[in-house]
Amino acid sequence: MKFQAAIFDMDGLLLDTEKVSMHVFKQACSTVNLPFYEDIYLSIIGRNSVGIEKILRQAYGDDLDRLHNEWRRNYDAIVKHQPIPIKKGVVELLAWLTENGIPTSVATSTQRDVAEIKLKLSGLDKFFNCLTCGCEVSKGKPDPEIYLLAAERLGVKSQHCLAFEDSNNGVRSAVTAQMITFQIPDLVKPCDEVRSFGHSIFPSLLDVMDYLESNR
Repeated sequence: MKFQAAIFDMDGLLLDTEKVSMHVFKQACSTVNLPFYEDIYLSIIGRNSVGIEKILRQAYGDDLDRLHNEWRRNYDAIVKHQPIPIKKGVVELLAWLTENGIPTSVATSTQRDVAEIKLKLSGLDKFFNCLTCGCEVSKGKPDPEIYLLAAERLGVKSQHCLAFEDSNNGVRSAVTAQMITFQIPDLVKPCDEVRSFGHSIFPSLLDVMDYLESNR
């Protein structure tokens, strides 16, 4: 396996934020007396703010504004002020890539100001050469734009990049960008369509590191 760079999603892949976000969203629905649609919520995972609003607006209509305000207020109160737990194998894999001279980047649908805070609070910011965010692209995941931009910033062709994702939307983005894609599922399991891509699926990044070590 030949690769020259590694690009990581953030929420649900590096940080255990997806469970926090869904819990806060469910609470917000209860607070403003609106139903929680789990299938709809799971479909927004991996998308940027524009894609999220479009899907939720179809479900909640004009009620979305008060729901979103409640959700965002409580979510920010958590993620902007306390470190989110780091997922299994993250530090080990990032350290291994650093030791082997592989440049790394984050490609996250999250807004840059929030992403920077999350990474700094978790102590992971020191591992990455650059950061590419959902607010910097015109089309969010599952479109490949964010991964192509991240590769460009690293100065590496997308075909020579490893991509690490948890969500189906993220995998669609990375695979379309022609990256060597690894999926570590979190809240959303790989659907049949995504499984047909033939990418690698592992239970944790620790397992991915073992695989990379044995196939380098």
